[in-house]
Amino acid sequence: MSGEDVEADRDLLLDREAQVEAVEGEGEFGELGRPFDRRSPFRTGLLGGLGVGVAGLVAWAVVSTRQVLILIGLSFFIAVGLEPVVALLMRVRIRRGWAVLLVSLMALALLAGFLAIAIPPLATEVAHFVKLAPRYLQELNNRNSFLGHLNHQYHLEDRLKKALAGGGVGSIATGIVGFGTVVMGFVTQLVFVIVLTIYFLADLPRVTRTLYRLVPRSRRPRAGLLTDEAFARVGGYMLGNLASSVIAGVLTLVWLLIFGIPYPILLSVFVALIDLVPVVGSTIGGIIVALVGLTVSLPVAVATGAYYLVYRVVEDYLIVPKIMNRTVEVPGLVTIIAVLIGGALLGIVGALIAIPIAAMVKLVLEEVTFPRLDDS
Repeated sequence: MSGEDVEADRDLLLDREAQVEAVEGEGEFGELGRPFDRRSPFRTGLLGGLGVGVAGLVAWAVVSTRQVLILIGLSFFIAVGLEPVVALLMRVRIRRGWAVLLVSLMALALLAGFLAIAIPPLATEVAHFVKLAPRYLQELNNRNSFLGHLNHQYHLEDRLKKALAGGGVGSIATGIVGFGTVVMGFVTQLVFVIVLTIYFLADLPRVTRTLYRLVPRSRRPRAGLLTDEAFARVGGYMLGNLASSVIAGVLTLVWLLIFGIPYPILLSVFVALIDLVPVVGSTIGGIIVALVGLTVSLPVAVATGAYYLVYRVVEDYLIVPKIMNRTVEVPGLVTIIAVLIGGALLGIVGALIAIPIAAMVKLVLEEVTFPRLDDS
């Protein structure tokens, strides 16, 4: 070892001894130093930048998983809506697991029954349409027929030929593949919602307990009562929405039987299901039923469209507000505004959950916000 290395080691040893003497009596590693200045511009800027970054990351995550979050929220609302039925079964001494199983089986049975009613007529009609396609093409060239009149006025045949010529076989194949993708996506989302709803329904007590623990201990009893009341209003909304849908289905069945429109049971069940979507549901159902009414005659189709137009007004401004005002205690004006806003934000799902959310907001305003403002 050279002389320079020996001198460096001696200096390092002296420095080490000086450090030990300096911290002697103040702990093994000495006394804590003075804290950093929290008002330092660098520290403030760093924390501000990190906060903006975290907020941006959360916003990006929410936007990226928007579709999944919507399905999760829909599943939770359905589970809360089915909870009163589970609670009713538990009152007759049925364990929660068996009650959830019975409710799930009943819901799946209703869905399977609708599919069993719907699929055979649809398959039959598709085959019937393919068989009569040459006849329809002949009627397009006959100006005395209804289809010929439409073709002469709107040039349907020319537009159809241009569409087929412009797209070709590849376009048709792409359209078929795209339709299949949409159907598979819908089925996947439906299965996801069903499975997640069952899980939410089975673990709803545990979920509510977790929500209670997010509230300070001193406020948990009141928060629990408010949460139970909010869930009860969601369940009331589900029952009220189901009641209005049953009314729509029954009235549709009566109308179809009177005018001899085909597939009355199928169309009535379809209208009842689509009517679960507030505001737009009855409109979609009315358009489809009116189109089916064309198979009878044009006057029947026009009369059916007019009937659903009148029923839409009666349902939106009389039936639904009356039912919702009793079940969820939401005024009719708030019901309509909530559905319009929810539909604009989240589409059909937003329209479905808009009314129970409005009921929750109304409950919080009446029990928390307004009393504090009155006492201030």
